[in-house]
This record gives sequence, structure tokens and C-alpha cells, in this order.
Amino acid sequence: MTVADELADLPYADLLRRHEGPLAVEGDYDTVHFGRLSFEDADRARGARFLESAVTDCVFGGTDLRRARFNDVWVEGSRFTGVSLVESDWLDSALTGCSLAGVEAFGSVLRRVVLRRCKLDSVNLRSAALHDVVFEDCVLREVDLGGARLDGVGFPGSRLEQVRLAGATLTKADLRGAVGIDLADGHDSLRGAVIGSAQLLDLAPALAQTLGITVKDR
Repeated sequence: MTVADELADLPYADLLRRHEGPLAVEGDYDTVHFGRLSFEDADRARGARFLESAVTDCVFGGTDLRRARFNDVWVEGSRFTGVSLVESDWLDSALTGCSLAGVEAFGSVLRRVVLRRCKLDSVNLRSAALHDVVFEDCVLREVDLGGARLDGVGFPGSRLEQVRLAGATLTKADLRGAVGIDLADGHDSLRGAVIGSAQLLDLAPALAQTLGITVKDR
């Protein structure tokens, strides 16, 4: 998936109209530009639909976006703190240079989504479904992927710190490009993943412990 570097590079850039005012529950946002806006706890947009839209330099703090749908949405330089994205649906979208902290996104579905130079801190993606998702040059710190399904997911240039994978199912997940893999749990869930030989050596002690293998040289 090709990701636009700038707003002007979007194929629908000339159609975008600037958004003013709050968000609405089940609102329809087609070819809308959200630029330098702040949405707080009082903003509720459950079930809202975003199509061919752009979000730049926005702040979302405690915003309710449960079950929102994002189709061909470009998000750049925005911050999400304590936001509810539970059971949200993302398709053909990209997040660049964004920060997500304390975000609840369990049960969400992400398909053909790229996250580039993003920082994810304590993001809850339990039981989520990730298909053809790329985390490029990202930091995933204490991200919970327990029970999630990762199909064709890649982590080039990304660092995984205390990531939870217990009960997750990995299919063609490629971890070879990750610059660090530190799992809090779920080492046995790496079945189905592709890793490099150096990464295998780094993970060997944890894998041995998970499998109940005692390693002794004498």
C-alpha cells in the first residue's frame, strides 16, 4: 500500500472541505479535513463514518469513537489519549507520526492499514483482527494483542517493548525487520511468525522457559 507523504499528495486532496464544530454520533464525514482541532471527553462520535478524509495535527482526549468506520483515511501528526476505538473498523488507511496512549481498541478490525513513525503506549487491541497491517518505524510499548489475529502483519524498523501476545494467532506475520522484540507473554503464540536467526537467539531463553526446557551446559 502506497502512503501519501503530504496532504496534497492524497488523490482526493482537492475535494476536501474543512470541518468545523464538534463530532456527531453516527455522523457521516465524506472528503472532510480535520485540521488542528481538539476533541475531548464531551465529543461523542459512536458509529461515525469517515470516508476519504484527512486528519492533521489534531488532539483527541477521551473521545468516544466506538464502532466508528475509517475508510481511506489519512491521519498525520495527531495525538490520541484515552480514546475509545472499541470495535472500530479501519480499511485502506494510514497513520503517520501519531501518538496513541491508553487507547481502547479491542475487537477492532484493521485491513490494509499502515502505521508509520507512530508511538503506541498501553494500547488495548485484544481480540482485534489485523490483516495486511504494517507497523513501520514504530514503538509499541505495552501494547496488548492478547487473543488477536495477525495475518500478514509486518514490523519493519519497529521496536516491541513488553508487548502481550497471549492467545494471539499469527499467520505470515513477519517480525524480521523489527529492531527489538520484547514480549511480556505469549511467546508460544509466535507459532506462524517469521523471525530472523539473531532474533531467535535473543528469544531463546524465553522460548525455553515457555516450553519448559531446562538448558544446562554441564
